[in-house]
Parts: sequence; C-alpha cells; structure tokens
Amino acid sequence: MLANRHVYPTIPAADLARAEAWYKDKLGLEPQTTTPAGSIYALGGGTGFLLYPTGNAGQAPNTLMTFGSDDVRADVDALQKRGVTFEHYDFPGLKTENGVARVGDGHAAWFKDSEGNILAIGTRQ
Repeated sequence: MLANRHVYPTIPAADLARAEAWYKDKLGLEPQTTTPAGSIYALGGGTGFLLYPTGNAGQAPNTLMTFGSDDVRADVDALQKRGVTFEHYDFPGLKTENGVARVGDGHAAWFKDSEGNILAIGTRQ
C-alpha cells in the first residue's frame, strides 16, 4: 500500500527559530515553505524533511536523518569549518576516527543539531 509513497523525516525543534538559524548557518539549508506545522526543507532527488516545533526535541537516542554523501570525509571537513561538532563513538563494531566511522562498505559520521537531535552523513548507497 505505501511502497510507492514519498517519505520524509520529521525533526523536532524545541525552539524553531533557533533550529532554522542553525540549519542555515551550519548546513547551508533554508526552508522551502514555512507553515504553522513547521518548516519544510526540499533537498536533492525529491527528498526533504519537516522541522517542527515541539518540546520533545533531542530525546531520541538514535539517528533521525542521514544525508547521503559521495565523500564523507570531505563533507565532515567542510561542516567542521562551519562549526559543526561531530560525535565520537567507540562501541563494539563501531569506532569513529577523526569523527568518521567505517560502516560496512562505506563511511558515516554523526553530529547533533541545535536541538540535540542526532543527524548523520553516510556513504550514499
């Protein structure tokens, strides 16, 4: 029933204005549309996400959204220059080195937005 539907992440923001500023300043993204439900961002390949106001931001202990990348290291370096801080993990089967981990045949790196939500950059599959 839903196999051919377009999907998009919904990312919580405790302070929508602060989050919009962070996404603009750190990631270079601006909303395509702003509605009472939140801000809609349109990205490559018909993808996007909704940034919506709620007091529940930053509570998920897992990755909420991953940006596909052809060169994770280059993207991490560019984002670090914009002030993005990457997480460091050292778990069985997952260890970051200089912010980047080997994941299967690719690489990934994780960072938190202004609201404490975990986002990632990963090798595009």
